Amino acid sequence: CFRSKPDIKIEPSAGRPVDFQVSVTVIEARQLVGLNMDPVVCVEIGDEKKYTSMKESTNCPYYNEYFVFDFHVPPDVMFDKILKVSIVFFCVCFKLDVGTVYTQPEHQFFHKWATLCDPDDITAGCKGYVKCDIAVVAKGDTIKTPHKANETDEDDIEGNLLLPEDVPAERQWARFYVKIYRAEGLPKMNTSIMANVKKAFIGENKDLVDPYVQVQFAGQKGKTSIQKSSYEPIWNEQIVFTEQFPPLCRRMKVQIRDSDKVNDVAIGTHFIDLQKIANDGDKGFLPTLGPAWANMYGSTRSYTLMDEYQDLNEGLGEGVSFRARLLISLSVEILDTSSPEVMSSTEVQVEGIPNISDVKFFLFGCFLEATMIDRKIGDKPINFEVTIGNYGSEVDTPTKPKTKKKKGGDGDDEESELIHGSSDEEVDDGGDMTSVSTTPPMKPVITDRNYFHLPYFERKPCIYIKSWWQDQRRRLYNANIMDRIADKLNQAGKTKLDRERLKLCMQELVKAAPQHSVPDIYIWMISNNKRIAYARVPSKDILFSSVDEETGKDCGKVQTIFFKKSFGPAGWTVQAKTELYLWLGLNRQRKDYLSGLPNGFEENKAVKGPGIHSSPPISLMYTMKQIFQLRVHMYQARSLFAADSTGLSDPFARVFFSTHSQVTEVLNETLCPTWDQLLVFDNVELYGEAGELRDDPPIIVIEIYDQDTVGKADFMGRTFAKPITKMSDEHYGTSGKADLPPIDGPSDFDRGPILPVPIGIRPVLSKYRIEVLFWGLRDLKRVNLAQVDRPRVDIECAGKGVQSALIQNYKKNPNFSTLVKWFEVDLPENELLHPPLNIRVVDCRAFGRYTLVGSNAVTSLRKFIYRPSDKSVSNWSDMGVYAEIKAGQYVSLICLFLIMFIALAFINSLVLHVKMNSKGGKGKKKRKKGEEVEEEELDESMLDWWSKYFASIETLKDVRDVEIVKLFYIMWQIMFLPQMYNRELEYEFDTFEGWLHTFNLYRGKCSDDADVEQNAADEDRLIGKFKGSLCIYKVPASDDVSREMGFDSNMGMFQNIPHNDPINVLVRVYVVRATELHPADINGKADPYIAIKLGKTEIKDKENYISKQLNPVFGKSFDIEATLPMDSTLTVSIYDWDLVGTDDLIGETKIDLENRFYSKHRATCGLSTSYSIHGYNVWRDPMKPTQILAKLCKDGKIDPPQYGPGGRVKVANRKQTDEHLALAVLNRWDDMPRIGCKLVPEHVETRSLLNPDKPGMEQGRIELWVDMFPKDMPAPGPAIDISPRKPKKFELRVIVWNTDEVVLEDDDIFTGEKSSDIFVRGWLKGQQEDKQDTDVHYHSLTGEGNFNWRFIYPFDYLQAEEKIVISKKESMFSWDETEYKIPARLNLQVWDADHFSADDFLGAIELDLNRFPRGAKTAKQCSIDMVINEQDMPMVNIFKQKRIKGWWPFVARDENDELEITGKVEAELQLLTGEEAEKSPVGEGRNEPDPLEKPNRPDTTFLWFLSPLKAIRHLICNQYKWLVIKIVLALMLLAIIALFLYSMPGYMAKKLLGV
Repeated sequence: CFRSKPDIKIEPSAGRPVDFQVSVTVIEARQLVGLNMDPVVCVEIGDEKKYTSMKESTNCPYYNEYFVFDFHVPPDVMFDKILKVSIVFFCVCFKLDVGTVYTQPEHQFFHKWATLCDPDDITAGCKGYVKCDIAVVAKGDTIKTPHKANETDEDDIEGNLLLPEDVPAERQWARFYVKIYRAEGLPKMNTSIMANVKKAFIGENKDLVDPYVQVQFAGQKGKTSIQKSSYEPIWNEQIVFTEQFPPLCRRMKVQIRDSDKVNDVAIGTHFIDLQKIANDGDKGFLPTLGPAWANMYGSTRSYTLMDEYQDLNEGLGEGVSFRARLLISLSVEILDTSSPEVMSSTEVQVEGIPNISDVKFFLFGCFLEATMIDRKIGDKPINFEVTIGNYGSEVDTPTKPKTKKKKGGDGDDEESELIHGSSDEEVDDGGDMTSVSTTPPMKPVITDRNYFHLPYFERKPCIYIKSWWQDQRRRLYNANIMDRIADKLNQAGKTKLDRERLKLCMQELVKAAPQHSVPDIYIWMISNNKRIAYARVPSKDILFSSVDEETGKDCGKVQTIFFKKSFGPAGWTVQAKTELYLWLGLNRQRKDYLSGLPNGFEENKAVKGPGIHSSPPISLMYTMKQIFQLRVHMYQARSLFAADSTGLSDPFARVFFSTHSQVTEVLNETLCPTWDQLLVFDNVELYGEAGELRDDPPIIVIEIYDQDTVGKADFMGRTFAKPITKMSDEHYGTSGKADLPPIDGPSDFDRGPILPVPIGIRPVLSKYRIEVLFWGLRDLKRVNLAQVDRPRVDIECAGKGVQSALIQNYKKNPNFSTLVKWFEVDLPENELLHPPLNIRVVDCRAFGRYTLVGSNAVTSLRKFIYRPSDKSVSNWSDMGVYAEIKAGQYVSLICLFLIMFIALAFINSLVLHVKMNSKGGKGKKKRKKGEEVEEEELDESMLDWWSKYFASIETLKDVRDVEIVKLFYIMWQIMFLPQMYNRELEYEFDTFEGWLHTFNLYRGKCSDDADVEQNAADEDRLIGKFKGSLCIYKVPASDDVSREMGFDSNMGMFQNIPHNDPINVLVRVYVVRATELHPADINGKADPYIAIKLGKTEIKDKENYISKQLNPVFGKSFDIEATLPMDSTLTVSIYDWDLVGTDDLIGETKIDLENRFYSKHRATCGLSTSYSIHGYNVWRDPMKPTQILAKLCKDGKIDPPQYGPGGRVKVANRKQTDEHLALAVLNRWDDMPRIGCKLVPEHVETRSLLNPDKPGMEQGRIELWVDMFPKDMPAPGPAIDISPRKPKKFELRVIVWNTDEVVLEDDDIFTGEKSSDIFVRGWLKGQQEDKQDTDVHYHSLTGEGNFNWRFIYPFDYLQAEEKIVISKKESMFSWDETEYKIPARLNLQVWDADHFSADDFLGAIELDLNRFPRGAKTAKQCSIDMVINEQDMPMVNIFKQKRIKGWWPFVARDENDELEITGKVEAELQLLTGEEAEKSPVGEGRNEPDPLEKPNRPDTTFLWFLSPLKAIRHLICNQYKWLVIKIVLALMLLAIIALFLYSMPGYMAKKLLGV
């Protein structure tokens, strides 16, 4: 085999923009680092930022806010965008790329906790968590919302981190060292604007490029220095990124950019995929790369004033030329954050790597054929240019080694060490050989009206290029070895295990080598010195090695290469097709570089003289020529796209082989042509040996076109084929060449004789009968501005067909009067070769005119072929017995549940009796528990439809946390829950197409625009629907077919089909809620309301719009009277209400009611699992279960059900009737042989909302169900009340009795003692504006505070959702109030009051009222474990406990970011309903009514500047009492001594003088 397999991938699609939608729900945050913060969460994707609202005075805020980001970018650009979640004004964030989210199951993270870290302080650890949902949807994706987990599971933060499964929970910090050494091969021009202007006016083209390298990773950006005026810059610099490891960003972007004063532009871009350069296994390794050259590809290197294809240099799309190569390396170092040197500087100068000498490579190519050249460029001479890197380029002078001698010497020595068997190699005496990289220009020759070819004939031009590269062939060898292994694996066994192991192995093998070596080869087609088209050949595919397994798959082989348009919208057009021979290897290895060419040629060399034997040829002259005849048997094509405005095409095929082409006849107005034509190519000249051409002939190209009466034919598609080669001495089929088909068939004047496909080649045919059920036409749009009035359906298959009856008045009745018709046709025995069946709808208009309305091609008939059922269950008389058995089984099932219910009641009373009769303190505790159980008893009268709904979606209390009595009750109740479907009901029941199928009718051209998705294009072309069915079977008919047709021969195989007369029905639509609606207002919210349209009836519930909600709960039902089939499509829309202007459509969903109405799955009214005649679970269907069962038996032609006396059971005054038994059989109807199928249960379906302006992008989801009741049957009961539950009013009373061990924050200005002026603040989450404070306990010296202060918090509460409902205006400019649902959490904080500065926050605690730790009995027993290890503590629910008193700790974070206890509070929580609160009112604080006693505080609790005398008395009496006494005594003593000393001389004088 000297030819390689053709590469049929003609047009790359990676760079095309696609619609993406990223939705982020920020639910809440926990454990944020900070004191008394007002957090705002910022969600940033790329350059777009969106913010949540501000939550005051909390470090665990609850948001539940939904954001949507829309993008229209290529997938690679989208997946590289960084999604960043951060807290505003705090340097903490979480980052991951969008691609990581998209690779997750269902493309989403649901209810996961994002870890917030400070990248500037990597030693600090986690600084909080944000709980969020993140989903990425591309056009056409659908996302399934997972079932909501239990709240307790989601509170396990460490077990629900926002990380992929293979990433550890604790990620370490790491440094990524990117070392930039040097670059080579930069384009010889300056890409800056100023330089372009200078070049245009002055003609100066100096080395004006100023390159630098920019590296982007995980939202960070680093740059090297700028090397002025250099095309071979040397940096030897290092860029360091600090990021957590493993990183959640897959790719690192490395760009060489040109510095410019106006605008820096990219010269080339390279991406480093970290997953390809690392291994996370047990024996894996950290990301590492190089030092290695990174080859960069982009736009052409030719000079242009403005490079309009700059996107290629930015890494978007496939590069069309080599741009540069960069020597880089990457290493990762895991940091030890406990080390003191971890924050040291990382500015390290990189040492240059040793200059490894390059070796000489030799590239040889030979153009054997150049055909299919587009006629637009066929009038100018054409030549081809081959380049490898810069070598061979006419624009750039390649960078050669500085000293050729050294290169020849040192390089050869190095090669001799690397290559074994060097003695066999040629001497490098072609050192002065000049490369020939272009073929001579040649004027094309006409092939046919569309294409030209170059007249190479026997003279084949050659090219050869010498180039110098670092010898890294081993990398390419290894890649080729893995390619060979992958090819071998594809030949493995075909069991499921083989296929799965093959997938696993192929994932590892097909990864591209992350370290480059020799650049790829580019081949350019140049016309009149203008680059027209290119082809790219990977260097590894044509690399030579002496070991076969290491040789590239195309080395030394003739490969078929299709040239792509260089720039602009290429579509699927081919600019040229070449047969090209390429060989790449070391210059020393070019001994056998011509060995793979077809034999029979002579070399024509340019060099004359002594070196002629070693120089390569510039052309090959073939002396051996073979003459062949080619026969192409064109039988049929199918599923062609519509190229005409009618929705059909006029296709013909054009076949190319070498320089020859022929066409088939044109078949008008079909998408599935059967040409049945033989094309004969005579005198086909092929060059080479006959044996080689027989074993490996050239390929055939087949193109399909649509013939237009005006203008050229439109291209529709292309495929390839390999001919089966027979030589003249071999037989053609069963006979020799003499038995060729005679040329005597019908002739076409323009195209010549038309030959049919010979009998020996065409498939074997058998006679089949095709029965067609004509039911009706639906939703026909206008054609040529006129309404369709009298349509008819034409069915055609293999040249035969049948027409339906004419619908006389489409508006009045769009159904057909004659239901079944048939026709016989010859079809191939092989079902895979069955031709398509064409459905066409025409409108019969006045004056005998027929207008094509639309068409559909049924490409696969296999599902309509009748296959006899299993004969073992064909005895219909057994069915009645089967029903009795099932009914008998259900009797025991009902008895089991009733017995369990009796046992449940007995256990309940027994538990209560035991608990109430317990004695002592332990008995008192048990009594309390007994009271709790008594309050938990569920009264059935309190249950409603929402009870079933919330139980179905698992939002009720976790079963593990309830008492055993409730456990039994819930297990019993689960049997009666509605089925929740998280997608459309049609997906669960095969689109309700049992016997009635819907065929979409299309009209108009298919779009060939690459940016338009096929689904969107089909939606635009949809002009209506045909409803009917097909049945195909061989004739004469078998016994099974005859028996099936025995009931009514006019209906053929379509027995038991109901009549299609119009029928009046009552349609009842229940709309439960919508979720994740796309924001429609500038504030990121929407004001949604429901709009329903059915036929001419349109209901807009505009007055009941829900303000500023993206997850509205509607709870509405709508009754509409309709007539089938005229009103068969139900449209449920969600609109956004606007005060000014028209309302905007958010999204809509369409439901085919007719298919549901006639479906065997009985989708008119869902079957409940229980039969009740009253209560919330009341039976909705006007037909009772016994009537439904009897009708199903009658329709299935089986005996009616029989109910024996054993079916009646009476237990606990509850009588089980025949209805329960019939319902049991209906719920197991899918177990019935032959006629059984699953019946639609009571359900709620989730449907995607779509917007015609944004096709393929889900705009939200809506939960609903539809009931239909025929008007000719008893009227149904009133609609079930599903109106949203009104929140119940509660009042929480919190009494703060005392505090203890509160940290002392202040220093006394006189005494220096530690003290605090304590007060306690509290509020319910979401009601920060209603926060309440106690009075201040001044001058607490021990941390003890006495308050006796009551907080009162009234709130509205939804028990099923465990959420507080708050309605308030967002701002003063809001038109109406917005409703919020927030978890019921009580926040208590302790503060130190300051009068001349802001109060000091000391600590806080947040209590989830549904689940919080039981308070400690004493302050000593109160510990920080109640916060840190709350899962190990006994938990209470205030909604069940009603009242609780105890001690709880206040906590705050210290300098080391660890929680510490900062105080304790004794509080009492009491919960009352709104009615109870009204009956026993109390006052806030210590006010009336029911005032609390004043606290008995120490005398020291006062404020000194408000009571100065008291402060002085306290200062003197308490603090300095003994000091004052001592001072007073000392002063008195001093005064006495002074008076004594003062009086003593006078007194002594008097005594002496005797006065």
